Amino acid sequence: MKETKYSICGMCAVRCPISVQVEDGKPIWIEGNSHDGGMGRSLCAKGGAAFAQRLDKQRPTAPLLRMGLRGEGQWREASWEEAYEYITSRLNTIITEHGGRSIMFSDRGGPFADLRQAFVKSLGSPNYINHDCTCGRNVHHASKSVYGLGRKDFSYDYENASHIVLFGRNITESLKVKEVKNFLKGIKNGARVTYVDPRASVTAGKASRYWQIKPGTDYALLLGIAHCLVYNNYYDIDFAEKYINGLSEFKTFLGPYTPEWAAAETGISADEIETFCRELNQDRPKVIIHPGWMLARYRDSFHASRMIHILNALLGNIEQPGGLFYPKGPKDAGKSGLKSLAALVPAVNEERADGCGTRYPQWDKGAGMLQTAYEAIDSGSPYPVKAYFVHRHNPFIALPDTNEQRRILDKLDLIVAVDVNFSETAWFADVILPENTFVERDDILRTEKGLKPGFGRRQQCVKPINNTKAGWEIYIDLAKRMGKGDCFPFNSIEDIWQYQLQDTGLSVTDFDAKGFVKLSSQAIWYDRDKLKFGTESGKIEIINQKWEAMGIPSLPPYEAPEQPPEGSFRLLFGRNGYQAHGQHQNNPILCELLDVNKLWINTAAAKKLGIKDGDQVLVTAGEEQGKIAAYVTDLIHPEAVFMLHGFGTDVPAKKRSFGKGLADQMYMQGKLKEWDKAGGGLNLAESFVTVTPV
Repeated sequence: MKETKYSICGMCAVRCPISVQVEDGKPIWIEGNSHDGGMGRSLCAKGGAAFAQRLDKQRPTAPLLRMGLRGEGQWREASWEEAYEYITSRLNTIITEHGGRSIMFSDRGGPFADLRQAFVKSLGSPNYINHDCTCGRNVHHASKSVYGLGRKDFSYDYENASHIVLFGRNITESLKVKEVKNFLKGIKNGARVTYVDPRASVTAGKASRYWQIKPGTDYALLLGIAHCLVYNNYYDIDFAEKYINGLSEFKTFLGPYTPEWAAAETGISADEIETFCRELNQDRPKVIIHPGWMLARYRDSFHASRMIHILNALLGNIEQPGGLFYPKGPKDAGKSGLKSLAALVPAVNEERADGCGTRYPQWDKGAGMLQTAYEAIDSGSPYPVKAYFVHRHNPFIALPDTNEQRRILDKLDLIVAVDVNFSETAWFADVILPENTFVERDDILRTEKGLKPGFGRRQQCVKPINNTKAGWEIYIDLAKRMGKGDCFPFNSIEDIWQYQLQDTGLSVTDFDAKGFVKLSSQAIWYDRDKLKFGTESGKIEIINQKWEAMGIPSLPPYEAPEQPPEGSFRLLFGRNGYQAHGQHQNNPILCELLDVNKLWINTAAAKKLGIKDGDQVLVTAGEEQGKIAAYVTDLIHPEAVFMLHGFGTDVPAKKRSFGKGLADQMYMQGKLKEWDKAGGGLNLAESFVTVTPV
């Protein structure tokens, strides 16, 4: 018998709506959920490789307990009961000696994190952290300092835009299926695209203008653009007068940062900058300048993103078709939202180990900062951190300097990894609890914000084929064994769904027809004459006095980036459309599409070193060395080299990918302790390597 199941993909952090055809209990086809108009039947290569992930035996298929030293890879299979007993016994000892606050939890965030946050909170810890120090924290905090709203409080109407500007936002490779489809519709509808990046990605190939900017000078280019817009009145004066504070101070600050000055810093000519600004003036308000998605790059990335937020406001594109809009939630549709699971758990009134909200008062507490949590583990200050749960998060490749991370995490008394794959971090754990693949598991319901808000459901499409469990089941099992059953009065996923839906007037069966429920049939737009912002003034703040009082200048003077030492290159990294945050490496299908990475190097720079396309080269940073094939091209700036992220795994259980390619994070030595002091994002593009022919 054939049936169609509607669910949510889990191959990367985008979590697209999908449709799975099942015949006699086996999945036979996967595609996008066509009931979602923006998605259609489209699916990326990662989603298409989901069934191969399920059948793969080179991943954990039963609970594993470590036998040898951490990282040695000596494991033995255990029953779930034994694994739970091992974990809870050690947790009870740790809590007795150091309190619940000594427990830390990290994951990739997202719409299903509510239950995991509730779990760590129930143990008495405030230390839930997600991955965002390596992704969007600079963008988020920049947005907070300008609008008083976070980075996810704005979305982008690409389809109706007249001009789309992307500073390294590689939208066609680091992709969201619905977003890239809307982007391509915008291009088809005539939108100009300006792409700014030291490397010409696939997205550059879709652009009407590509600027190969000098690495580390984004802030300089943005200052030159801002000068041209402000001094020529190329902005929405009425919108600015109504909603923006600090414009006169901004104009004074911009005085020296002319397009000619920016040209000398960035390598982009003043004439090109001025032509671009005239286009923005013609195209506004249907202009989108993307403030960044993954912007943990340079030491001033917070201020670069902040400048983009200011430019968007000046162009009057807020809550504007073809511009930025507020993603609407259930309340905007006159409905009640999903009931929070974390609300069932008593508040934890403890200082966070990572210092968010205390030592670093400008940083939001919700997502935390993993690199400063590492400092707490290492130093024992402000208190000891002794246990770490890591859920489908792989800090060993996401953060810099893996060897330094190993040294720090080895101080912990307990490391528990919950994952579908053998991640590098899981390989270092004491216990691996294997999670079902996403086609084998249900999850809690999620809120889907947008112009037409609603709720979505990931449901189990097929039964698990291994001795694995769903994440929700693992954490409720552990919580009950820790005596926290009162916080989780659920015996099934249906119990959880019914709890979440209790105020909405909906039932679980309402999701059966399409996999989601929309709360509005019409797009919801706010009245542009009554916009509200989250700052203390209620307006857009070019000069934010609250942040200034916390030691974060709103408009710092530009400082030129560090130049690569003689014979060295700035190391850049990224990914393509086959990659899933390092999870692609060993997938039976994806590893065939992308088996190994190469080192992009500029043609002139390679010629100077005697390197030809395809030659093996030696990449060196400190004591770290590795060989890789060179890709010689004009499509990268002469001061930089580039490699795809997620290669060079040292986990022997991943036989298809073991030892193939180089791991970029291994060459970021010392960078675990270097981050943007304003926004908190790590400086992942501030490392230098030498390249020599073999």
